[in-house]
Amino acid sequence: MISVEFPEITGFPAVPSPGLRTAADRRSIKKLLMPLFLQVGTTAQNLRADSAGFWKRGEDRYWLPRLVFRGAGEVGEPQIRVAIFAGIHGDEPAGVEAVVDFLRALEENPFLFRAYRIHIYPLCNPTGYEDGTRFSRSGKDLNREFWQGSPEPEVAILERELLTNKFHGIISLHSDDTSDGLYGFVRGHVLTEHLLKPALASAEAALPVNQSAVIDGFHAVNGIIATAYDGILTAPPAQTPLPFEVILESPHLAPVHLQRQAFVLALTEILRQYRRMVSYAADI
Repeated sequence: MISVEFPEITGFPAVPSPGLRTAADRRSIKKLLMPLFLQVGTTAQNLRADSAGFWKRGEDRYWLPRLVFRGAGEVGEPQIRVAIFAGIHGDEPAGVEAVVDFLRALEENPFLFRAYRIHIYPLCNPTGYEDGTRFSRSGKDLNREFWQGSPEPEVAILERELLTNKFHGIISLHSDDTSDGLYGFVRGHVLTEHLLKPALASAEAALPVNQSAVIDGFHAVNGIIATAYDGILTAPPAQTPLPFEVILESPHLAPVHLQRQAFVLALTEILRQYRRMVSYAADI
């Protein structure tokens, strides 16, 4: 029996106890997230950390960490709500680790991010991460379960976050072990492709872009795919206006530090470009 809780809390809850998990090869969630905890301590003025929700699987209790960064914001300047998701596939840790680097970038560039409120969900599939698998412990690929009435607790929590916050933009971080370069999917707002193109160009300082005409079974142009699988993490179907939606994919077999660098470069450029677009629209 799996139950989901949505408590209102401040601060990180305790890391779940080992419970029935006795396999020596289970990866440590605490070790993975500790750099994030430390980063929260150094950016306390602008960064809040808590949990989006809890659930139980057997005797084990899990939680979905959430970090919220608030830019300085000038008087009269709109606050742009963007969500960044990582680790929805448990065997793709590069995106989770890149979040630590990105938080440092937020701290070092307050002017660039001053108009933003950024929600970061750094580990969306904790049981999959522990087990080192793409799937959650229930055997589900969580990134095929959204907006289909899924009983998976991780999906229910994230769907609630998406419904409640009505983000202006959604960015997901993934790694592909069949790709030899960076690429991305675009959805939602018609201007999304104009965000991904410069983001990939910026990230090429770390890793090359996959220039294949077919990537992951989809038609691609300059590393950009304009369609996607059903059931992926995306904005609520009825949300209006449409947010921009970008899925960034790094080559999983590349050195992890280069994947992390590429993600940070791409994220920074997406936010830079979107803020510029919002400024232009305000002047029209």
